[in-house]
Amino acid sequence: MTTTEYELALTAEEEALLPSEEDVAFYAEHGWYLSKKLLTDDEVDALTAASDRYYAGERHRRLPVRPPKLAYWEPSRGAVQRHNDYVHHEHDGLGAILRKPLIGAVAARLARATEIRIFQATMIYKPPVAGEPSNIVPWHFDKHYWSSSSSDDMLTAFIPFHDCGEEMGTITMIDGSHRWREIGADDRVVSHFAERDRDELEGILVENAAHNGAPIRKVPIVIPKGHMSFHHCRTYHGSGANVSGRPRRAVSLHLQDGGNAWREYPLSDGTFAAYNHDVLVRRTPDGRPDYADPEYCPVIWRHRAPQGG
Repeated sequence: MTTTEYELALTAEEEALLPSEEDVAFYAEHGWYLSKKLLTDDEVDALTAASDRYYAGERHRRLPVRPPKLAYWEPSRGAVQRHNDYVHHEHDGLGAILRKPLIGAVAARLARATEIRIFQATMIYKPPVAGEPSNIVPWHFDKHYWSSSSSDDMLTAFIPFHDCGEEMGTITMIDGSHRWREIGADDRVVSHFAERDRDELEGILVENAAHNGAPIRKVPIVIPKGHMSFHHCRTYHGSGANVSGRPRRAVSLHLQDGGNAWREYPLSDGTFAAYNHDVLVRRTPDGRPDYADPEYCPVIWRHRAPQGG
């Protein structure tokens, strides 16, 4: 499950696909970025085929314990929106493509980091049922669920398995919201959006926009096959109904910079915020959950300093 130095190399063609300085400045200003074509059609088709096998029950390994807030769709749940965490760990066909160094190199440039590790990989299937309530993803930002992480530079790559537009309920960003100063945060914000009231989350967005004197500019990201969007961990985002007549299939690949580590984030009841990793990953020498455990959080990009002559 580890990544070798050899596998971290980019070809000259891949180097040309990295964000420009203008792209990095755009990401810093807006909180999101639409990539160039980072996956070939064959790689995307391989992801789709691997996801079909995954949904049919194929696994190459299983989690040793079930984390308390694991998202894990099973056929018995029916035609709701599917979310399955840890697909990069459980399925080698999915994991091999999601660990592509080019994805990490793009993330590293956007985050101005020297190392990128996978934090989580959640596979998503939004059924073509226009009125399905679970298809609507309310406004939220990911850092709330990652309160036990020390970094504020984490980011997510949203990777559809096909052309993905508004009719499919593509991911939609609140432009520039990662730069807002947050108000009204309490213990509830560490709960996943699926556990919260949609109107409440809408109200939080409106309240924070007003506090910052900022407009709520919603930007649906139209993503061609093989491209992907990246967004900052504090960028508000959500998605709407799938009215396309076809399933919307994707992976949300959550990424952490090399400096990220577990931290104490106290809650009002005296406990600390937790993440599913905390019952899975190895421990650091001082007993903290190790968010650099290569079994669950493999390195997919590490900058190597030039060798002296």
